[in-house]
Amino acid sequence: MRIYFAGSIRGGEPDGDWFRQLIHHMEGFGEVLTRQAFGLPWEDEMDVDEGEIYRRDMRWLSQADALVAEITAPSLGVGYEVAKAEQRGIPVLLLYKKTPGKKPSAMLMGNPHFKLVEYTEKEEALGAVEAFLSALGAS
Repeated sequence: MRIYFAGSIRGGEPDGDWFRQLIHHMEGFGEVLTRQAFGLPWEDEMDVDEGEIYRRDMRWLSQADALVAEITAPSLGVGYEVAKAEQRGIPVLLLYKKTPGKKPSAMLMGNPHFKLVEYTEKEEALGAVEAFLSALGAS
């Protein structure tokens, strides 16, 4: 299984340790296509040419069997990737850390194509990833 992981890099302060933990967990189910983008120091990713980021990420998305996005920090780019995944019929899991007074976009929450999991503890999110990918046939 090829997994596209999405999370805010430019749209909000990236939670690098959490993103790496999620990616490591997903690697037990298949190849995480976007691993390289999240393995770089954030400053390096911000210096990559925008056109190259777009071409690279769309290439990875075209190869993906599933998309997992951590949407706690809002990001227009992640929203774009999620919409493209829906357009292509790629199953989507959205993870959102419960934050008092904040909710994800109604466009995401109301979309029946997406599975949105609100979590308090990271173990809940990891369990949701495992259930989602296992249901898709990942080993």
